[in-house]
Amino acid sequence: QDRMPQTPPFAAMFDSSGYNRNLYQSKEDNCGGLYYQDNNLLSGSLEALIQHLVPNVDYYPDRTYIFTFLLSSRLFMHPYELMAKVCHLCIEQQRLSEPGLEKNRIRKIAPKILQLLSEWTETFPYDFRDERMMRNLKELAQRIASGDEMYRKNVQQLLQNLIRKLATVSQYEEVLAKINATSTDRLTVLKTKPQSIQRDIITVCNDPYALAQQLTHIELERLNYIGPEEFVQAFVQKDPLDNDKSCYGDSKKTRNLEAYVEWFNRLSYLVATEICMPVKKKHRARVIEYFIDVARECFNIGNFNSLMAIISGMNMSPVSRLKKTWAKVKTAKFYILEHQMDPSSNFYNYRTALRGAAQRSLTAHSNREKIVIPFFSLFIKDIYFLNEGCANRLPNGHVNFEKFWELAKQVSEFMMWKQVECPFERDRKILQYLLTVPVFSDDALYLASYESESPENHVEKDRWKTLRFVSEV
Repeated sequence: QDRMPQTPPFAAMFDSSGYNRNLYQSKEDNCGGLYYQDNNLLSGSLEALIQHLVPNVDYYPDRTYIFTFLLSSRLFMHPYELMAKVCHLCIEQQRLSEPGLEKNRIRKIAPKILQLLSEWTETFPYDFRDERMMRNLKELAQRIASGDEMYRKNVQQLLQNLIRKLATVSQYEEVLAKINATSTDRLTVLKTKPQSIQRDIITVCNDPYALAQQLTHIELERLNYIGPEEFVQAFVQKDPLDNDKSCYGDSKKTRNLEAYVEWFNRLSYLVATEICMPVKKKHRARVIEYFIDVARECFNIGNFNSLMAIISGMNMSPVSRLKKTWAKVKTAKFYILEHQMDPSSNFYNYRTALRGAAQRSLTAHSNREKIVIPFFSLFIKDIYFLNEGCANRLPNGHVNFEKFWELAKQVSEFMMWKQVECPFERDRKILQYLLTVPVFSDDALYLASYESESPENHVEKDRWKTLRFVSEV
């Protein structure tokens, strides 16, 4: 059979214990530099792990292993160095460099090498923004294609898909840069209480449900562009066994992850701006109630990131100090939401709700039920603590693979969530407003807040004087 080896979807990759229990039935407890316990790969030398990634005529690595190793190997070496080693091993082992290579041998191994390359380019396409990666990929692909006409089409398809993906991400980054430039250009310097420098959110979208749906659009789009490797790249440091190279601090490596964190901050400040802007107390209270409804709908959808950004905006001190305004608000619904996102006991309530949404997603029949958008800062923090809490290497110099199974399990769940297509219709007008309308800085928020409800103590009075002085200069 000349078919590619089949791979299960992400959901099937990791069972509840973190990875497939029966992957390594045929292996010994310690075999060729790899150490197993109860058929689970626990550690190995870097060289042995690389060898384990490379298919041969009788062997193809399990998909959980491919994902886990490609994700974590960047803590020890650049992806382009790994690619060079993989190519070298493929060529050496299969004697692909020999002249007069018989088609029979190529047919046995080519589908497996192509499958490995397609898994790599599909799951970690951003690795191939590096020219050196592309060179190695093309060279190995060409060797396979030139050995047999049959594989030329497969190779072309693989390269086209990759180039398309990279073009899409470049366009996305340009759009982000434009959006950021627009919102900066339109930021008004506030001299006095801002009087209708912009339409407010309720005139643009008076339906909180519609707003929650458009927020979900933005969340899913931005999530979709985050590469799984960005979580690991965020804490790539120098490998202690690697004396001369410091691992790359290239900002491109975590750009999409950072853009997503910036979006959370923007949404929090947007909420605070919309609440502090209106002159009338009644109007401010209405805006607060409106955002409570938006947040509640985000919770129902499974959009925990927007929910948390809205709650954060409402809890900023320029907003929370508006006691007369809050007195006019029906706050019962707000307290329920706050309780859901309460940080005590390591966000116990939120984690329970997230597990419920993740369960619902697994059995869902519609895209709407599949939506799980985690509170992203906490998700990153969990991964950070998992990384900090365990060493990458064991005392014998082996790579601590048990840690990386756990890391891959968390990231692969995220991979599943980010692939959900947004079921709601896009509303360009609302999206445009959310992404580009100017938001106030901290100082501007305090200034607006003090002008809505006068300072209550000496600290506030002094701050107000300073802010007024600065805004008039």
